[in-house]
Amino acid sequence: MQRINNIDTYCSILILVFLFMGMANSVVGQSVEAPVDTTITTQHKQTINGQDVRYTATVGNQPVWDDDGKPIATLFYTYYKRTNVDEEKRRPLVISFNGGPGSASVWMHIGYTGPKKVKISDEGFPVQPYGVEDNPHSILDVADILYVNPVNTGFSRILDEEVDREKFFGVNTDVEYLADWIDTFISRNDRWKSPKFLIGESYGTTRVSGLANELQSSQWMFLNGVILVSPTGLGIDRDGPVEDALTLPYFTATAWYHNALPDELQQQDLDEILPEVENYTVETYIPALTRGGVLDDATKKEVAEKVSYYSGIDEEKILDRNLRMSTSFFWKELLRDEKELTVGRLDSRYRGQDRSNAGERYDHDPALTAWNHAFTPAINEYLRADLGYDTDLQYWMFGPVHPWDRDRNNTGENLRSAMAENPYLNVLVQSGYYDGGTPYFDAKYTIWNMDPSGKLQDRISFEGYRSGHMMYLRKEDLSTSNEDIRKFIRESIPEEGTPAKY
Repeated sequence: MQRINNIDTYCSILILVFLFMGMANSVVGQSVEAPVDTTITTQHKQTINGQDVRYTATVGNQPVWDDDGKPIATLFYTYYKRTNVDEEKRRPLVISFNGGPGSASVWMHIGYTGPKKVKISDEGFPVQPYGVEDNPHSILDVADILYVNPVNTGFSRILDEEVDREKFFGVNTDVEYLADWIDTFISRNDRWKSPKFLIGESYGTTRVSGLANELQSSQWMFLNGVILVSPTGLGIDRDGPVEDALTLPYFTATAWYHNALPDELQQQDLDEILPEVENYTVETYIPALTRGGVLDDATKKEVAEKVSYYSGIDEEKILDRNLRMSTSFFWKELLRDEKELTVGRLDSRYRGQDRSNAGERYDHDPALTAWNHAFTPAINEYLRADLGYDTDLQYWMFGPVHPWDRDRNNTGENLRSAMAENPYLNVLVQSGYYDGGTPYFDAKYTIWNMDPSGKLQDRISFEGYRSGHMMYLRKEDLSTSNEDIRKFIRESIPEEGTPAKY
């Protein structure tokens, strides 16, 4: 009898062990796989722009379906909705994308427009302890916000490994599946009556420019505004002398920041200098580069002197490069002799140290390194601990999305077409003067040539800031740039009953 009991006990233990192992495997399996379709909502309150703002934060996943209704991918998102307001359905909705392509929707989420912001210094440098804090400048007081992570960014994942990756990873396919996804989200969350805005940063500006037209033409969803933060070229041609010359005003701004210009310029304010350099670029520098090898020696020397004067780079080095100076050389050269330091690409206020002072380009971008340093621990802690998204999935700050099909990039024309067909649609461009990745004067060229007739220019506005690619990381510009968005939203919503017509 005792033996039977021992056997029974032994078997019971084995069963429990196997059950436990099965449960453990199940838990691990669930936590390292992205949920297909889920939501987790929490309640919050804080002061934003001087107002008591109560809101819900919803984190979750929503599927991307194939033509047969099978989920082939799932997108992770964070959705903030203010609750202590009247007519919730009529509140503006801002749909936000970062860039890359392949970047998570993290930078503008906890750096710019969201209700929480990453803990950094007033000039945007990492500090410890890591984490987030209230963002008193968030636009949540005037608009609800949806942050979307495209496939293979953040916690978004492909579900069907047999699906063709080209369905997601290309200029046009990216726009097509995201438009479908947005349509579903709008219907699920009863936001069809809301004035809608898209905001994109860097490659995200390519994405939202294409989406503006795709949403109108394929989903019959019309927008009130598109915000382009540090825009790309949007497929607008600028190869050759134009592309080579457009960086000169950026060089001037960066050299001015580092006190590397001649005293005559250094003593002036940036707002006084830049219009002068912009005019020189268009009226003299581009025509000179256009003449190439037939430019006479006297004019060539004169241009080299002026470019040196405006950039802080030695005249001989400009002549050695046939008057064309690459940004990579500039980042390495500007502070090479005096400080043996480099300057950042995405924000040239940042300085770096290389293994060797020699060479044509830096070892790393000190700006991007600093941002990863601050944002990665902050977003992981915030989403998991504060918003309740419990998972063993790695949060992909930069995900595997390559090769990326860049053919047929007509997103600038897509945006122009959407504006022409929709009299309600306005555009705001925001650029940092110290951004060497998407220079501010390049952005101006884009919006000038996106609309060659000039008929849409009264609906396009430009704002510049004394910061870099992520202008909002500088405390002063965080306040100013959010207020510019707040103003843009208000001015882009017509009075009730105003007809959309020319």
